[in-house]
Amino acid sequence: MRRILLMCATVFTALQLMAGEPLSLKDITNGTFSAKRISGMNPLEGTSDYAQISSDGRQVVKFSFKTGKPTGVIFSLSEVKGEKIEAFDDYLISDDGSRLLLQTKTKPIYRRSFTANFYLYDVKTKVLSRLSKDGAEQIPTFSPDGKWIAYVHKNNIYITNGSEVKQVTTDGEFNKIINGLPDWVNEEEFGFSNALAWSADSKTLSWIRYDESKVRTYTLQLFKGAYPTLNQYNTYPGEYSYKYPKAGEENSTVTAWSYNLSNGAVRKYDLPLAADGYIPRIKTTYDANRIILYTMNRHQDELNLYAANPQTGACSLLIKEQVPKYVKEEAMEGISIMKDYILLPSDRDGFMHLYLYDRDGKLLRQVDKGNYDVTAVYGYDEKTGNTYFQAAALQPMQREIYVVDKAGKRTVLSEGRGWNSASFSGDYKFFLNTWSDHDHPYVYAIYDNQGKKIREVLNNTELIAKIAKYGKVSKEFFAFTTSEGVKLYGWMIKPADFDKTKKYPVIMHQYSGPGSQQVVDSWSMGSMGNGGLYDQYLTQKGYIVVNVDGRGTGARGADFEKCTYLKLGDLESKDQVETAQWLAKQSYVDGSRIGIWGWSFGGFNTLMSMSEGREVFKAGVAIAPPTDWRFYDSVYTERYMRTPQENTAGYAINPINRSGKLHGKLLICHGMADDNVHPQNTFEYSEALVQADKDFKENLYTNRNHGIYGGNTRNHLLRQVAEWFEENL
Repeated sequence: MRRILLMCATVFTALQLMAGEPLSLKDITNGTFSAKRISGMNPLEGTSDYAQISSDGRQVVKFSFKTGKPTGVIFSLSEVKGEKIEAFDDYLISDDGSRLLLQTKTKPIYRRSFTANFYLYDVKTKVLSRLSKDGAEQIPTFSPDGKWIAYVHKNNIYITNGSEVKQVTTDGEFNKIINGLPDWVNEEEFGFSNALAWSADSKTLSWIRYDESKVRTYTLQLFKGAYPTLNQYNTYPGEYSYKYPKAGEENSTVTAWSYNLSNGAVRKYDLPLAADGYIPRIKTTYDANRIILYTMNRHQDELNLYAANPQTGACSLLIKEQVPKYVKEEAMEGISIMKDYILLPSDRDGFMHLYLYDRDGKLLRQVDKGNYDVTAVYGYDEKTGNTYFQAAALQPMQREIYVVDKAGKRTVLSEGRGWNSASFSGDYKFFLNTWSDHDHPYVYAIYDNQGKKIREVLNNTELIAKIAKYGKVSKEFFAFTTSEGVKLYGWMIKPADFDKTKKYPVIMHQYSGPGSQQVVDSWSMGSMGNGGLYDQYLTQKGYIVVNVDGRGTGARGADFEKCTYLKLGDLESKDQVETAQWLAKQSYVDGSRIGIWGWSFGGFNTLMSMSEGREVFKAGVAIAPPTDWRFYDSVYTERYMRTPQENTAGYAINPINRSGKLHGKLLICHGMADDNVHPQNTFEYSEALVQADKDFKENLYTNRNHGIYGGNTRNHLLRQVAEWFEENL
């Protein structure tokens, strides 16, 4: 018996060495294994320099892209005269470099919006002064000549030169009128937070005005809670009410206006726009008599760029972009307005490519062509005619950096296969390349615009060594073809001591939302990113973890991405079910023990997949799931579904209507203060399950938003996911 025990101990020790030390969930969630990153590099226009906050947080320093050496100190706390501040969170530099705005006491509002106390700094005199006596300013914006700063306070616009203050609007009021700031849905779904634009001569300021008085209100209940503790709700809960237009409901009425600094004249732009249309951007140009206003119809299949005169209010159409189904928000974000040209991304030929127009809207040429998607736009160099961008030209799960010259020749500038992204210098002579793949965390290096590597800036070799002692897991990419003839890509992470003669339970993770990607050859791969460490944690408990991007996901052309139009959840859930069926056929998979989970759209598709009709999932976890698209916001939902009034059949495809078909053990988690996917979704779905006599478990997180974090919250949440699968798989 002693001999057998010794043999077993020896075998166990060998397996332990192979699998490595067990990962701690707290170490995964508290940042112990976070990769080193470079952030806060602000390229200075027209130069090969960039500005960055110093490592001690007390200076703003100018550095050379090429050498990495400092070329000057722009701001230093130790040299300040006038007002004193102990620290700052961020900064803004005027175009001429003569003034800075220092951001302090930042308080987030929604995903992109925040208030802060800003201080104005004169580089020459080194005098620091408060931007305004009230503080809590939003979106301070320098005029092109650096003399004026426009900002928003309590929904009204003000302009100051540091001493004199002009109040531009007076009608701003919470939950009624917003000047210069997008409302909740425009900020969230059109991806911007600043709706101000100066004229090139700094003599007029233009803005978008949002009248949300007729938008219906949603109320979130707040409690005392912890991390942070809201003592004002110690005995009775409180509430936060804000305007949130749901699908098919009334949106804000949007208009565009200008203000003349010399005479105080306010003028409304004569902008052709339907009553329910959007103004998703306002842009400064190099022409004093022109700003650019974007408009979009409510269906979001038509985007117009107008040249608008701030002195007269006249608007003339420059470019009309019309594509089948919808114009992607990412395409709109990638538009570049230059002195003599406009660069526009479009998937009009079936793939996302770039199109160059002159300043008057005449199409000059299609910049690049091919069966691949451009995924980020870095800019057009007007001096050389070179266009710089990121694309998925080799494989959907990879990214490369490219340049196309004015003759149409495309050249790859990045070296490593995997995932590359870039930040270019203001003169396009150099770029910081960020590279990683599924096995290697981020490496930062400087390249010139010919693709020659100048120097490595940062790597994560220490992290690789740290992770290595926890065992080398197998991360594999794979592909399979569904019963409908659709080729899908996925990744799989197996236990370090994987034995192909055994059968393993599988945990599937997915997001599945339109244009998204989870199957990426990047360190961001994994259900929670960060090199898939949470998935590795699950493999140490004996699971195989799998992710597959189904139909509707990105980097595979417009047809693949937009095929889910008007029927969100139908094809996406079919593809996850067929993934489970394919896995069950593999010799090393126990087909009776397959689980699925996801967050947000991934939570929605978890519910859809578990109630698709084919009973392939034994357990699942849905975090913050939309459960009926009528409950979600107008801009996002209608982009893919149109309105409930127009598309009754499409909206009927939802987890609530499928509740009677739910199969498998279900855990639902939701933040009680989720301003994005409202708790209403989970409450109504839970009621549907009760009436369908379906068992489930529900975890609610006090005062937590869509991210469900704060204090021990994220650790607790991910432990619930792991333990749910341990109990039920």
